[in-house]
Amino acid sequence: MKRLGTILLIAASLVLSACGAPAPSAGSGSDGSYATVTDDNGRTVSFDQKPARIVVTSASFIEPLYAVGGEIVGRPDSKMKIPDAAKAAPSIGKTYQIDTEKLISLSPDLVILNRGMNEKLIDTLGANGIKTLVLDGKSYDDVKREIGILAALTGEQKKGEELVQKMDSDLDAVRRSIPQEKKRVAIIHSTGQGLSVQLDGSIAGCIANMLGWENTAAGMPALDKNPDAAPYSMETLVAQNPDILFVTSMGDEAEIRASMEAMFADNPAWQSVTAIREGRVYYLPQEMFLFSPGLDYPAAAKYMAGLVYP
Repeated sequence: MKRLGTILLIAASLVLSACGAPAPSAGSGSDGSYATVTDDNGRTVSFDQKPARIVVTSASFIEPLYAVGGEIVGRPDSKMKIPDAAKAAPSIGKTYQIDTEKLISLSPDLVILNRGMNEKLIDTLGANGIKTLVLDGKSYDDVKREIGILAALTGEQKKGEELVQKMDSDLDAVRRSIPQEKKRVAIIHSTGQGLSVQLDGSIAGCIANMLGWENTAAGMPALDKNPDAAPYSMETLVAQNPDILFVTSMGDEAEIRASMEAMFADNPAWQSVTAIREGRVYYLPQEMFLFSPGLDYPAAAKYMAGLVYP
């Protein structure tokens, strides 16, 4: 029985560390500084004291920061859910078009940058004596790693550990609530510019993977400008014949749904796909699957699982 328990714990740890890399070091500085952390660009940054004026360039960082006792003095405009306590923080523009002058005018001692989008600000902010951290909150492991870093900055490491443990527990409960079937899923991402297929590194791909399902696009060559997506091909998708088809979107969700339904109806080849023929096409909400669900990753997993097993 003891050996079985050990095996189950190992298996759970492997599943719950899906879709990301191991957490970087974060904690008290060995040189006597307040904290030393390694960000998601591999940069080691030390702090002599607790950051008091934090600005974030992505709204996805706000909820995890507040959950471990932090606060912000500036944030981007966003349609994402923002804690009430942070809504009054001044705007610094949109995530993809930060107003650098406004940001600097807020006199931050730390700016948390969105990886893959805001690194160009590092040198300018550094020249103004402002420390920066680059974080990537896309995958579940990204979010857990982010919590560890933020908790080190606020001095609330225990609170961060408890938060991660609860998320892991909630996610494990979702997995145990559904049949352990190896569903074959495909994930189409639809925008006004066209279609692509989501790989395991995408939010929806990560969650499907954690639920124990196989992404039929796994292993396909990624797009040059998006490592989490592959080129869309109707012929390839029809040949892969997924059991389930998820659709993520960017844009007007009602219009995209109507466009996708028309596409499936117009070409008879789609009727050979099990997911289409059996009516297993599910549209995923943008607030959970376009933007990182952050602390709500277990809720997003529960939502996806509930579509397949209502």
